[in-house]
Amino acid sequence: MADTFNYRIDHHGSLVRPAGLSTADPEAVDAAVREAVADQRKLRSTVVTDGDFPREDFRSAVLDGVSGLRRTDETGPDGLVRWVAESLPKANGPLLADRAARLAELTVIAPKATLPSPAYLAATTFRAGLGVSSARELGEALAEIVRAEIELLVANGVRLVQLDNPLLLAQLSTDPADPGALSFTDALAVDALAVKLDDRPEGVRIGVAPGWAAPAEVDRARAEQLYAGIGADRWILPFDQGTQAELDLVEALPDDRDFCLGVVDATVPGLEDIDTVMLRIDAVGEFKDLEDGAVSPSRGFADVASRPLLTAEGQRRKLVLVETIARYCWGNEF
Repeated sequence: MADTFNYRIDHHGSLVRPAGLSTADPEAVDAAVREAVADQRKLRSTVVTDGDFPREDFRSAVLDGVSGLRRTDETGPDGLVRWVAESLPKANGPLLADRAARLAELTVIAPKATLPSPAYLAATTFRAGLGVSSARELGEALAEIVRAEIELLVANGVRLVQLDNPLLLAQLSTDPADPGALSFTDALAVDALAVKLDDRPEGVRIGVAPGWAAPAEVDRARAEQLYAGIGADRWILPFDQGTQAELDLVEALPDDRDFCLGVVDATVPGLEDIDTVMLRIDAVGEFKDLEDGAVSPSRGFADVASRPLLTAEGQRRKLVLVETIARYCWGNEF
């Protein structure tokens, strides 16, 4: 599916916030976003995001923008505050579209928006006995909200939308993890609803990031089920550890889908060896058309605002490396 809209130099969306930045200060947030946009342009990224600066974590666009979900006092080991669904959610207005429109005014580079997948939210917020009959019902309600938001984002100039579902890759293991409140099959059906747009203009990509790390071994049949079950045209896959499972994930992807390889580890400050990364990408080139590819870090740098994975300087060095790798792969043809 090679074309000119692969957005070769990508990142997941969340960036390290400036020290002391508070979402309660909208003027400071706007100033920080403008500076982040300028930095992304200097780094020659082919996408631009607001760094998730206006939000507490990568789920917040939905959690803060709908009714029916309640924040609790509990925090998980990943640093995410737990929310629970007490009724079927309803959107209180646009989730990201207003900010995305302002983002588009700051740059000629393609604006990108990242949303949590409805299946992920349903799996992590459903609790029996609180007013919603099933996680599947909750997921379908969330999918309608997310799908409507994607349509609005595209109408406002966003050309790359990414849905994050960190739970999916664990289900591709030869010994899959417990899916929790939402089965693997139901999760695919729910996320499929969110990406099913009636109209998709030229150059628009709807992507899915199914997790931050590949399992130890990939069940090929389940991987094929994943890709067939969700009609996304771009898959953002971990590719920073050099494992056979990472390669298997890419090989199982249908030829009519784009792929973005997370070639540098966003969790450690040390820089990857370019020759090693290029050898891994060359291996992909043996069975995939690299013209359908892109590169990025392995995950967001601050999916939880208060828990950045690297320093701002460490982040910059990783993004520079991603840009360098892209030029090794594709020259200056972005």
